[in-house]
Amino acid sequence: PMAYLDLHQHLKNLEEHGLLRRITRLINKDTELHPLVRWQYRGLSEEERKAWLFEIVTDAKGRKYDMPVVVGALAGNPAIYFLGMGCKTAEEMDERWKKALSEPLAPVTVNSAKCQDVVYIGEELDKEGCGLDRFPVPISTPGFDNGPYTTCSHWITRDPETGIHNIGNYRGQIKARRRIGVFPSGLGQDIYLHWKKAQAKGQHLPAALVIGAPPVVSYVSVQKVAYGVDEMSVAGALVDRPIPMVRCKTVDVMVPADAEIVIEGYLNTEYIEPEGPFGESHGYMHPRQLNPFMDVTAITHRKDAIYTSWLSQLTPSESSVIRKIGYDRLMLVHLRDECRITSVLRVKMHEPLTNTYKLVIIQMRRPNEAEVWRALHAACSFHPGVGKIVVAVDEDIDPSNEAAVFWAMCYRMKPHKDVHIVGGMEKGHAPPFLYHHEEKGTDVVSYHLPADESAMLCNAILKEPFPPVSLPKREYMENAKKIWEELGLPKLRPQMPWFGYSLGQWDEELDHEAELAVQGRHFETGEKLKAGRVKAK
Repeated sequence: PMAYLDLHQHLKNLEEHGLLRRITRLINKDTELHPLVRWQYRGLSEEERKAWLFEIVTDAKGRKYDMPVVVGALAGNPAIYFLGMGCKTAEEMDERWKKALSEPLAPVTVNSAKCQDVVYIGEELDKEGCGLDRFPVPISTPGFDNGPYTTCSHWITRDPETGIHNIGNYRGQIKARRRIGVFPSGLGQDIYLHWKKAQAKGQHLPAALVIGAPPVVSYVSVQKVAYGVDEMSVAGALVDRPIPMVRCKTVDVMVPADAEIVIEGYLNTEYIEPEGPFGESHGYMHPRQLNPFMDVTAITHRKDAIYTSWLSQLTPSESSVIRKIGYDRLMLVHLRDECRITSVLRVKMHEPLTNTYKLVIIQMRRPNEAEVWRALHAACSFHPGVGKIVVAVDEDIDPSNEAAVFWAMCYRMKPHKDVHIVGGMEKGHAPPFLYHHEEKGTDVVSYHLPADESAMLCNAILKEPFPPVSLPKREYMENAKKIWEELGLPKLRPQMPWFGYSLGQWDEELDHEAELAVQGRHFETGEKLKAGRVKAK
């Protein structure tokens, strides 16, 4: 089993693996911090991205904070995510997730916890530096965001009827020392269902906002776990030990004992108020809308707390890496196991700019045509707003390589036969946000989801024999690779296809001619071809 790590142990682990950058110069959290980390997503390759620990942080007014800020520590790149999960391979992680979802392990309650080393309750929260202004919350999209928002913010609520806890990651708009907005981002989210149940009972909803949880808790917080399943039990099963939990000081909610920061309070069910705008992962500024807010009743944190922020907004980002790794697996399980389409090998939800939801590539092994269309339809109906463009490709096409996918679409499909447009879909978490209001005769911002979207399903599976891929055969490429390495040339990162292979339209005669060529006997082929002369017309 993997070691259960809190954030501090995880950062030590990252540093030992060369995956942490320490920044010791003064950095302004409002104007400099997120833009600096943003550059690694707009100017570096994936393997060059790291976690960033900012040790000396100030704000726009010149205030220095006694708390460092870490960004990218949970999923600055996939290697960081794997380290946090204690996995070496995707297959190992796949097995662990599968087991955790089927055999959850209930958390254990403890009486004392690091996350309650420092406690501020009630009127204390109104003092300067004791409320939400205590924390160096960065501005995520300087120039557009209207304030600092918590991003690595795990909201924990309980179902008012069953008492089962739910944890979900939603942004939090800092509005006052004792008030923070929440954006449930979709009407089907568990926190919203809890809020509606509390409202029906005439009660405010007790809640806790956890910042900087143990990595495994963060990874579970962003996954789509079935309603009514306690995510902490899934987290415990992932590490083969129960997650220690402690009761909040002022609300009846349990939180991870080893978290960095806990903000306690009640989500008001009598009023909602304007929240946003905020830069979102669909790559655009999400407009202001009416949303719930929390009245803060207590703030607790570790003595040595590190403020944890996620880089979100335009993808790729830290939050899209976390989401993509889980979503690829969830969609694969859905298609292969739940829909019983056994020819499905891999699913890749395209990440850069498209935000993992909209473009889905399904790799299949020798499917029949009915299986292809079943897989395409099942993918576009998996979750609202997921699968606007879905493409099925063969096993020789790398679904994570856009160029290879376009290659298959250009040569292996005929749009008039192999593209289906499915209507009656909804856009999900995405623009446009302006709709023309017929009665008012004006454009208004609207968040309802009419069924006016569509999905494009593309069957780019090979349907007839093709000539071989025009690259040297594998043995020649492998031999050349050895020479490359003997010459001390730059390290190769092979991309499929890196050697030629037959796709059916080839025969023994052509193979024999190619053999003669590499033996220097091509004149023999020339003589044979001479015998095939015909009179020019």
